[in-house]
Amino acid sequence: MPAYTFPILEYMYQQELLEKSHSNSASSETREDDLYVLIIDEINRGNISKIFGELITLIESSKREGQPEALSVTLPYSKEQFSVPSNLHIIGTMNTADRSLALIDTALRRRFDFIEMQPDYGVLEGKTVKGIELDRMLRAINQRIEYLYDREHSIGHAFLMPVVKRIDDGQPEKAYAELVSVFIHKILPLLEEYFYEDWQRIRLVLGDNQKPLNYQFVTENAQQNADNLFGRNHNLQRYGEEKASYQLNETLLRNGLSSGEVSGNEWSPEAFIAIYAPQSVSSMSGTVEP
Repeated sequence: MPAYTFPILEYMYQQELLEKSHSNSASSETREDDLYVLIIDEINRGNISKIFGELITLIESSKREGQPEALSVTLPYSKEQFSVPSNLHIIGTMNTADRSLALIDTALRRRFDFIEMQPDYGVLEGKTVKGIELDRMLRAINQRIEYLYDREHSIGHAFLMPVVKRIDDGQPEKAYAELVSVFIHKILPLLEEYFYEDWQRIRLVLGDNQKPLNYQFVTENAQQNADNLFGRNHNLQRYGEEKASYQLNETLLRNGLSSGEVSGNEWSPEAFIAIYAPQSVSSMSGTVEP
């Protein structure tokens, strides 16, 4: 059973979605124990006609069994009559960050309610490792992503749940190493994808423009002059502009990408703290960009 099944059901009960739907069912004697939930993962990536076929009409609340406009169909193989009961909840999950929401079949849009689920900072509240407040860090990152991109590309709290587990288990060193691993292998590559390797924007998301040099995740090198690289008559610098180059922090490369093993011991916690509180490290040694 997928790990997200019970959280979805718990969310539905908290929002009283099951009870509301239950109260509108045809039989007032139906108990909550009789409710059934069908979860279709990544429904927007499937072929709707193959998933539902002619049953797409039967899942409408007014067309279900016991309703005034109830419909049924004859199954092609068994030739039996089939209808959808009122106590069945159909949930389709999707990730709107891949921009496939606009491509969803119109018939599907009319038959489903769309409920947005943004990152839950509450599950990270009070979770601290080496002075890093996970909820404040993730919130600052997502606020910048929303400003530079949109809110649908917010980074979910699920990325940090392995860190939370280590914290709850009383393993701060492993929790910190897990945090470093999450940044190297998940968050940084995701930001690269979001911004098409626009490192200047990635630096803004991570607050690197406000940090001393030794606490930056992505460092900006001295701007390159085209004449030095290509000689004369290259026709690449018509307006006297120079182009900066970027690279991942050398410590990050040494501890994670090159060896394949992550150790958080050499990566300063202040690099993470400065994502949401740059003033806490702005007075430390290093170069701060204007």
